[in-house]
Amino acid sequence: MDYWADNGYLVLGLDYFEGDSKALLNLDDGTFDYSAWIRAHQARAAVLLPPWIKTVRERYGTDKKYVCVGYCFGAPYVMEHIKMDWIVAGAFAHPAFLNEDHFKGIKRPLLMSCAEVDHTFPLESRRRAEDMLVEQKATYYIQVFGSVKHGFALRGDPSIPAEKWAKEESARAILEWFNHFSAGS
Repeated sequence: MDYWADNGYLVLGLDYFEGDSKALLNLDDGTFDYSAWIRAHQARAAVLLPPWIKTVRERYGTDKKYVCVGYCFGAPYVMEHIKMDWIVAGAFAHPAFLNEDHFKGIKRPLLMSCAEVDHTFPLESRRRAEDMLVEQKATYYIQVFGSVKHGFALRGDPSIPAEKWAKEESARAILEWFNHFSAGS
């Protein structure tokens, strides 16, 4: 978030997890039900997001240029909002929990920043998404980073050159995407 703020954007973010970050979980605990944890947070996000967005638009104005970006868990919410006219452009990196319905009826430009190796958005899903975007004549851009895996844009290891470059290039491309579509609209 600091990257976009350092480049002139007012950055607002909803804590979908309400402080219950995945980073705090003991995923090695054999009794932990990760699927239930995800479902619970998806249900909460569905409740939290609409009033949060309403408040943001009321506070900052409906005449502003809004862009949205989501990483992993946040990708479906980007897809939901680029179907609305008030968003200028959207982007996601290493998405999770997407299905074909998310790619139907998008109205705004979409940048997809993807990992070559991604269990949550594998090659077949990425190619199907592209086919759907082509069919709709959508405005989109897909970048695929080889030698990285899911999580690269947030947790890329800066000591590994390919991961460091992919993380930085993903952020730069998203920034330029937003700049491009925010400038003239």
